[in-house]
Amino acid sequence: MIPTHSRYVIIGAGVHGLSTAWHLARELRARGTGGGEDILVLDKRGPGAGASGIACGTVRNNYYQPAMRELMAHSVSVWESDPEAFSYHPVGFLQIAPAAMAEDVAKIFSEQQAIGYPSVLVEGERDCNRYLLGLFDDWQAPGITTVLHEQKGGYANNIRAVRGLAGKAEAEGVRIAAGVRVTGLTLAGGAVTAVETDQGVIGCDQLVVAAGPWVRDLWAWLELPETVTVAGPGGAGGVERPMWTYWALQEGTLAIEPGEFTDSSGGFPPVTHVDSDTPLYDDVSGDLITDQLWGIYYKPDFSFNGLQGGAAPNLVAKPAGAIAIDPYGPESPEYTVADDFVRMWTSGLAHCHKRFQGKRQLYRHDPSGGIGAFTPDSFPVFDVFRQNAYVIADSNHGFKMIGVGALVAKELLGEQQAILEPFRFGRYRTGELHPVSHSPFPWS
Repeated sequence: MIPTHSRYVIIGAGVHGLSTAWHLARELRARGTGGGEDILVLDKRGPGAGASGIACGTVRNNYYQPAMRELMAHSVSVWESDPEAFSYHPVGFLQIAPAAMAEDVAKIFSEQQAIGYPSVLVEGERDCNRYLLGLFDDWQAPGITTVLHEQKGGYANNIRAVRGLAGKAEAEGVRIAAGVRVTGLTLAGGAVTAVETDQGVIGCDQLVVAAGPWVRDLWAWLELPETVTVAGPGGAGGVERPMWTYWALQEGTLAIEPGEFTDSSGGFPPVTHVDSDTPLYDDVSGDLITDQLWGIYYKPDFSFNGLQGGAAPNLVAKPAGAIAIDPYGPESPEYTVADDFVRMWTSGLAHCHKRFQGKRQLYRHDPSGGIGAFTPDSFPVFDVFRQNAYVIADSNHGFKMIGVGALVAKELLGEQQAILEPFRFGRYRTGELHPVSHSPFPWS
């Protein structure tokens, strides 16, 4: 039986919901004002059933936006706090880029140094090629002029990380109610007074929305606008944009032994992200795939026994209200990856490494991929609405941002966090938006 009232109700048992529950319970206990028994986490299926459970698991600081870099540096410290519980592998992160992105990458490096985040910058095609051959003796991609090697970061197993968070929250007394579907919200006096579910109504003092791609529905139940006016610099002008835009995520696995993807010393390499403006040709037919800027990322995956990675997502050409989020992830044939992704990703791997030439037949054709809900500027929104509803809208940056929950917990208790200020909803009205890079990925 679910309770009829909980001081804090958190909707969503993914990375954000569970991290918030864990940290909030600890904060309440430390202040002597309560504990985990005051917190209820609701999920219609269970921990990791949404976006967190299908995430590739990359943990990086590689962002062009200063506010994102600070937030990610904070999150990396949370990953590092208990690598075993979170199944975290601190192998580092490698950004490999062409001349068109050189200035952006150099800026990232200089600002990483300013916040004390350890990384190495290599510039110039000859030096980059030498550096990459030192890491991978089969490296062969031409046209690379910039390499940024982050010494921190890496990757984590998605489900194991979620279970680790759930275990920490439950150890603090938090109740996680799986199999409870939220069907609506009760608003009175301008605030949320209750959460409506298929198993009864739960009164609450504070609501936390951490629902991933389902944020669209909670947003509507909070009676918030479907479109937003996004102002230009200094608040000038304004363009009307949908609050939520959905992108189809493209990730998959090459069925090789993870030990086959090692660095030149036989160790496990950094998570590798390659952007290139060199024409990409089909590894099998030789046909041109694209002569535009393209990008892929990849890492060993020991849970699924292969090499896991992805490419830039595809825009879903439907209004947000027409998107069927359920069935979600690999269960939805509408949003799982298609042959064009397989062709592009495996050809990209072969373009970069000799060891992956002629390996397309090893691609694991299990259903993979999903959809993500992106904000008007493709960056997160962390803010309070309707007086007591804290919305964590991660804009699909989610899994790596395990530290957001620690910051939200403090804000729920009245301590505003400067690191979250650049992500308030009001930025659309004032035009104080995050800078945009030249990356082909909407989240960079």
